[in-house]
Amino acid sequence: MELNLDEYVKEWTELSNEYKSLEATNSTYLDLLENLEVQQEQCTKQIKHQRYRMQQISKNIKQYVKTKKSTPEESEKLAELNKNILKRKAQLHEIEQGLPQKNSLYLNIILGDVNVSILNRSDKVRYKDDYEKFKLILNVIGLLLSFLNIVINYRALELAFIFLLVWYYCTLTIRESILKVNGSRIKGWWRLHHFISTASAGVLLIWPQGEPWQLFRTQFMYFNVYISLVQYMQFGYQKGVLYRLKALGERHDMDITIEGFHSWMWRGLSFLIPFLFIGYIFQAYNAWTLYKLTEHPDATWQIAVLSILFLILFVGNTTTTMLVIPQKLRGRIKERYRLMSLSWAMKARQHNKDDKTEKKDGVEYDKECNKDK
Repeated sequence: MELNLDEYVKEWTELSNEYKSLEATNSTYLDLLENLEVQQEQCTKQIKHQRYRMQQISKNIKQYVKTKKSTPEESEKLAELNKNILKRKAQLHEIEQGLPQKNSLYLNIILGDVNVSILNRSDKVRYKDDYEKFKLILNVIGLLLSFLNIVINYRALELAFIFLLVWYYCTLTIRESILKVNGSRIKGWWRLHHFISTASAGVLLIWPQGEPWQLFRTQFMYFNVYISLVQYMQFGYQKGVLYRLKALGERHDMDITIEGFHSWMWRGLSFLIPFLFIGYIFQAYNAWTLYKLTEHPDATWQIAVLSILFLILFVGNTTTTMLVIPQKLRGRIKERYRLMSLSWAMKARQHNKDDKTEKKDGVEYDKECNKDK
């Protein structure tokens, strides 16, 4: 094949022209990005303004109700105002989900000043789905390792399992903090629960080998087997309920888990509650066993610390679950308004997309007609 320098020059010229197009595209992108940041700041300021004005209106309404006896007509107007305020709060919450949020102090310490906000709704769902898969996989691995530790008494296997617990709970705290930044409504106790669990696993990791550990070891492994099974059942329950509610359009995208579970397999929360409370009682039993082990001649400081941590977990889990159950069993007005505003927002987005598509198709159709002429 004969080499031709002119062909290379021609190819380079074509590539240079393409690069000019790339520069123009990049310039447009940077302008849009800068404009996006300006729009985000404006939205954030307007949300703050809306909330400040609503706070003042709510304060004035309360003052009005205290100082003046309302007529039936005025009471109806007040009820309508309160209803609109509640609805507006839900609408602002939905708007806020598309804006970047500030990191928590914990994330700033762990990751630095990195923006972890996920602005795209489908990406948020994907991240939540990945979080649930991560929990499921690690739960199964933990179940197998804890069962092996019951069958085999081998120190290296124990340390591998406990190190897995430390890594697992530490990772959960980071992932849940990112979910919180992106609008997930994880209750404060469950996040604190994972911080305490991380500390407990760390103390277990440095608990020296000895007779006290051997006396507690088997009980601890049985506890982990049971907890893994309960977490799997809880995962199944949440997955089934959220799948059903998502299908009915009654749940927030950030609340969904892995799909594919049929809701008829778990008829209600009442199925899961007894297993949860048995697990909490098991935590209390661990605290009591460790407390008794503090009297052992070879007892170390780790035993007393673990006894306190298990007791805190028992009290916190029991109290929070007893407070959450009534909320789960009765509908919440705020949730309905939030879902209504979400539905409205999604319909508006779809309507705008359809309008753009129709306009684009119309322009292309006109071009084709002009060509034919």
